Amino acid sequence: MHLLSQILTPERTVCHAHGPSKKRLFETIAELVCANEPLLHYDNILNHLITREKLGSTGLGQGIAIPHCRVGNCTQPLGALLSLEKPIPFDAPDDQPVDLLFVLLVPEEARQQHLDILANIARLFNQQQFCGRLRAARDSSTLYEVACSGAD
Repeated sequence: MHLLSQILTPERTVCHAHGPSKKRLFETIAELVCANEPLLHYDNILNHLITREKLGSTGLGQGIAIPHCRVGNCTQPLGALLSLEKPIPFDAPDDQPVDLLFVLLVPEEARQQHLDILANIARLFNQQQFCGRLRAARDSSTLYEVACSGAD
């Protein structure tokens, strides 16, 4: 089974999301994650994402960002995938705006698991062909299917 299919759901996959700024995008992500996770709270998720981003940009370059954090009340690793209708500045190392985001939330105590999953996601999103297929998706359902098929 592919990693993304274990942590991503169709409900947390959005194609052509509107995000005029990083803060507004994080608000959208917090809403998206909390919609089907009753133990997680919007303000908590939003604060964790913003706090993590202040430590350094989660933009990888080539239009990709992987916002990530450890969160209390999170019982298992959760992912959200968004393609943006318009790329936004994200302070990435190559100064390119971001149009693909994979968000990773893990339980507070899952330090090594957090690092392992993050490394695997970064490797996957470093593959141009995979990212090209994600960018070509025209709806959320297709975006989810492409993500779960991985770089096969």
